[in-house]
Amino acid sequence: MKIMALDLGKSKSVTYRLDTETGECAFEAIRTRPGTVERLLRRSAPDRVVFEIGPSAGWVHDVAREVGVGEIEVAHVGHEAWRWRHVKAKTDRLDAAKLVDLSVVRQLPTVHVPRKAVRQWRQLIAYRAKLVDRRTAVKNTIRAILVMVGETMPAGRGGWTQVSLERLGKMARPLKTVGSQDLWRGELMLELETLARLEDQIATVQTRLNTLGASNARVGLLRTIPGVGPRLAELLVALIDDPHRFPRGKQVSSYLGLVPRLFQSGAMDRHGRITRHGSRLARKLLVEVAWIGLRYNPHLRAIYERVRRGSPARKKIAIVAVARRLAVIAWAMLRDGTVWHPPPAAEPIGKRAATVQGGCVSAASPR
Repeated sequence: MKIMALDLGKSKSVTYRLDTETGECAFEAIRTRPGTVERLLRRSAPDRVVFEIGPSAGWVHDVAREVGVGEIEVAHVGHEAWRWRHVKAKTDRLDAAKLVDLSVVRQLPTVHVPRKAVRQWRQLIAYRAKLVDRRTAVKNTIRAILVMVGETMPAGRGGWTQVSLERLGKMARPLKTVGSQDLWRGELMLELETLARLEDQIATVQTRLNTLGASNARVGLLRTIPGVGPRLAELLVALIDDPHRFPRGKQVSSYLGLVPRLFQSGAMDRHGRITRHGSRLARKLLVEVAWIGLRYNPHLRAIYERVRRGSPARKKIAIVAVARRLAVIAWAMLRDGTVWHPPPAAEPIGKRAATVQGGCVSAASPR
């Protein structure tokens, strides 16, 4: 078998080719460009191509698939098996060689690479979240400016109503026209202009996301869950992509970083905090929607109360458990193509083995 590894860089990449039958191997440096990678793959005709996940991984995966490479492995660089520790040297050549070594023995942790349209969708969802973070930073800056000069503004959302913004606009002045005692007014005007631009950009992105979501039947399925809105529904559909790649709900929880760390040694068996692997945005939205779901979704409320056990100290643990269950329910609905339907009220949610069917929990036979 001919295996080729690519250590991808922004402008230059290093390739390592190995023929497992003859033992022949060779390094080569190439430019990180679609045309160059395509010519290399056609010339070398490898049976398997291996490379790390990264900014260029998407289009490299597309090129390899178009060329007709039989096996494509994309390495998960955050996995323990791929981390470099206690080494005297780390080079692009060593990276490429290590990719091949782990691939040969089938010890290479890999990740799923979705189609280009799904990748672009994910990127737009992430871009909206970045815009929202920028808007929050600008709002915090405006509040800080006012605090430093002894001015006040309403707390929370009340500070950003049309009336409040008009009041802020009256305080602001062009920076080049203010005196040395009123420079804060110039800063305020610049921040208000930035805030207005960000609001327009967020509205534009959300309009496009709403259009994409409205044309996606799977997003519509998840929106039938009480409390789930368009932002969480589209994110879960884009992240999960193909629900059949997860054999069980536990893998979905692990993929989103909502499972506890396990520390086991001899008689010790301790569970720690959640791993926080995967999408931080997905965990954030799942927890936010979990809190909302407590008001509108009796099933989620029952899970929360069971895990909380009446203890205020277990509120965070309980809400993470609800977020985890919500993610598994969403995965099951996408897998089965079913809308939300709550479990029977009389059915207990206990410690028995269970499997999620759509939005329900039903008894499962041991596997």
